[in-house]
Amino acid sequence: MQIRQILDANEDTLLIKSFESGSEPENQTMFKAEKGELWWFSSRELWVGLGKEPKLPAIIRIFRSLFFKRKDRWPGQIILDSKNRSAEWVEHAVNGILLGGYNIQLYKTDPKPVSTFFSDGTLSILTDANFNLGNSLEKAQKTASVQMRIMDLMNAPGNYKTPQVLADWAVKSGEVNGFGVQILDKAKLEELGMHALLSVNKGSDVPPVMIVMDYQPESYQQTVALVGKGVTFDTGGISIKTSANMHLMKSDMGGAAAVLGTIELAAQLKLPVRLIGVIPSTENCVDGSSTKPGDVIQSYSGKTIEVIDTDAEGRLILADGLSYAGKEFKPDVIIDLATLTGSVIQTLGYEAAGLFTANDQLADALSKSGEKTGERLWRLPIWDEYKEEISSDIADLKNYHGKPLAGAIVAAKFLEVFTDGHSAWAHLDIAGTAFGDTEFAPGRAGTAYGIRLLYHYLSNASLA
Repeated sequence: MQIRQILDANEDTLLIKSFESGSEPENQTMFKAEKGELWWFSSRELWVGLGKEPKLPAIIRIFRSLFFKRKDRWPGQIILDSKNRSAEWVEHAVNGILLGGYNIQLYKTDPKPVSTFFSDGTLSILTDANFNLGNSLEKAQKTASVQMRIMDLMNAPGNYKTPQVLADWAVKSGEVNGFGVQILDKAKLEELGMHALLSVNKGSDVPPVMIVMDYQPESYQQTVALVGKGVTFDTGGISIKTSANMHLMKSDMGGAAAVLGTIELAAQLKLPVRLIGVIPSTENCVDGSSTKPGDVIQSYSGKTIEVIDTDAEGRLILADGLSYAGKEFKPDVIIDLATLTGSVIQTLGYEAAGLFTANDQLADALSKSGEKTGERLWRLPIWDEYKEEISSDIADLKNYHGKPLAGAIVAAKFLEVFTDGHSAWAHLDIAGTAFGDTEFAPGRAGTAYGIRLLYHYLSNASLA
C-alpha cells in the first residue's frame, strides 16, 4: 500500500472524516459521533464517531474495527481527513487502518477475498498546509507490518512452527534489517550446560534452540536485554493438560514473538538503544524420556531445581535464558516476557499483563508506556515473603508450589533467582494479553502484544 500526505481532496475518492462527541456537525442531528458510530453522509463521504475525548489507543481500535468489518469492500483509493489532528493521532489511525486488513486465513485453500486496497491501494492523508507529519507514516506502516508478521507466527499451528522455524525467522530478519543473530543448537546447549531448557525438551523429537539477537545502532548509551519464552507447543509434559483447550497452546511462544517483533521494529526505525534478544525455544511434549515430576535438574546458572510440575516449564527455560543474558551481555536492563501462568489471567483478565519488578523507576516507566500504547500493565508484588513458596528440601529451589494461590507471583519469584540480583529486571506475564478472543478473528488469535509497549518504553530518553 502507498501512503502519502495531500493538501486537497479529490471529489471522486472516498473521504473519511472523524468526529468526537460534541463536535459533530450541527445540521446532522441523527449522527451523535459515539464511539464507532458510522454515518454515510454521501456515497463519497463516510463519517466515523470517536466518542468523547478518545485516547490514542482507542483511535487504533476504532479504525481497525472500521476497516476490518468492510475489508472485502474498500475501494482502492481512500482519503483520511486529518486536518486539525496531531501527527501522533495520524500515526495511530493509520496503524489501525493497516491492521484492519490483517488476513488470518493462513492455510485456507479457498480464502475469502480481501480488498486490494490493503496491498496495492493508496491511502492519502489530508492535512493542512505546512503540517509536517515527520516520520509518523513510516512508523505506522512499519509497526503494523511487524505486528502482522508476528500475528502470523502466533496463529501458526505447532506443526508449522517448530523452534527451528523461530530461529529461521530471526536469522532472516537479521539479514534483512541489519542485526546479528546466533543460533545455539542442541549440541551447543549441551556444551554450555543449558540443562533446564534441555530438560523441557526431553519429551520432544524436535530439537531445542536458543536464539540470540544483537541489534547495535551506530551510537548508543544503554543496553537492554529482552528474554522471551519460546515454547512452540505445550502439552504440559507428564503433568499433561486437559484436552479441551490444548490446541491453543500453539500460542505459548507469545513472549518470543514480542521479542522478535520488537527487535525487528527497532532495527527498522533505527532506535538508539542496543538490544539483546534471547529466546530459549522448545516443545514441551510427552514421551518415555520426558522429565518427570520430582526429578531434580541442573541449570545454566549452576542452581539445582526440583521439578514439581512439568507444566510449569516456561520458567525453566527462562531460567537458562535469563542467566545467559545477564552473564554474557551484562545489560543495563533485563525484561522478560512470557505467557507464563493462568493465575495472571484469573487476577487481571484479558485487559492487562502482570508486571513484576523490585525497581520502582522501571515499573513506572513500563506502566506509563502501557497506558500510552493501550498495552497495559498492572504491577503485582514480588516481596521476599513469597520466597519460601519455592523452597525445596532436596534442591536449591522448586519450580512450583502446588497451591491454588499467588501463582503468578511465585513464578516471578522463581525467575528472580536467575537474574543474579540484577537491579533493573522486570518480568511481564502476558498470558492473558498475547492471545485471546477479539472481534478481529472468529476464534482466539495472536495480538502482537508487547511490541508497541516495548518500543515506546525503549524510545524514551532515559531508561530505568
